[in-house]
Formats: sequence, C-alpha cells, structure tokens
Amino acid sequence: MKQKETVDYFLKVVWQNVSNTYNQIAGGFGITQAIGYVLINIEAEGTAVSALAALLGVKATSLSRMLNNMEELGLIYRETSTGDKRSVKVFLTPFGIEKRKLARNVVVSFNEYLNDKLSPKEKEQLISTLDKVNQLTLAYATIKENDEKNK
Repeated sequence: MKQKETVDYFLKVVWQNVSNTYNQIAGGFGITQAIGYVLINIEAEGTAVSALAALLGVKATSLSRMLNNMEELGLIYRETSTGDKRSVKVFLTPFGIEKRKLARNVVVSFNEYLNDKLSPKEKEQLISTLDKVNQLTLAYATIKENDEKNK
C-alpha cells in the first residue's frame, strides 16, 4: 500500500497543515497553537490540570512545562484545592483572557472560512467520517491490546 493511499497519511498531513497555520497566526500574538488551545479550554471557574491534560492527550506531568511557561508569560495562575492538595486548578489572568479572545477569534475565523468553502453536506460527511475513524481507531487499539494479552 502506498503512503498516499492510507487514511492516516491524509489525517496527519491535514492536521499538520492546520496546526502550522494556527502556529503562524498565534506566533503573531506571541503564543503557540498549543497555548491558544489551552487558553480556549480554561473555564472562568478554573479547569483542573488533569482535565487540560486529557484535552491535549498528554499526562498531567507532561503538561507541567507548558503550564510553567504560561505562568511565566503571565497568562495563567494555578491554585491548589484546599480540600485535596493533589488537585490543582488553572485560571486565566487578565492577560490570559486577552490572549484567549485572540485565539478564539482565530479559531472562529478559520471555521467560518471552512464553512464558506464546504457545503453543509460535505461538512456533515467529514465530521461523521472523522468520528467513525476515531471510533474505529479506539476499537483497533483495544483489539490489538487484547491480542497481545492473549499471546
């Protein structure tokens, strides 16, 4: 099978292009695409570090470096729960709220652009297909994991 005949090739290329485009734009605001994504996903009442890690698909410990960087930039601050010292929530600073608005506007603008270029049917089919590929990927991982256990 040739590389350009695989689904995962196109998923990777498309995501890489989207990510690079977001990074170029975000760079003009002094942040990265990943930081913008984190900013967009921090709730007004704070968001648990574990919840942010799940959104990014990383372990909470792996997120630490990014959060430290974001704290140094003055975008966020962290608070430890008084009831559970292991639980840490992340909050936006006023500067973080400002950058969040910029990041959100970029995402909205890009999605409006896509909505103008894709018909409603194309968009619905794309989302449905991507959802199905995601479900199949998760099922495949489980099947492979079970195969390994049964060896």
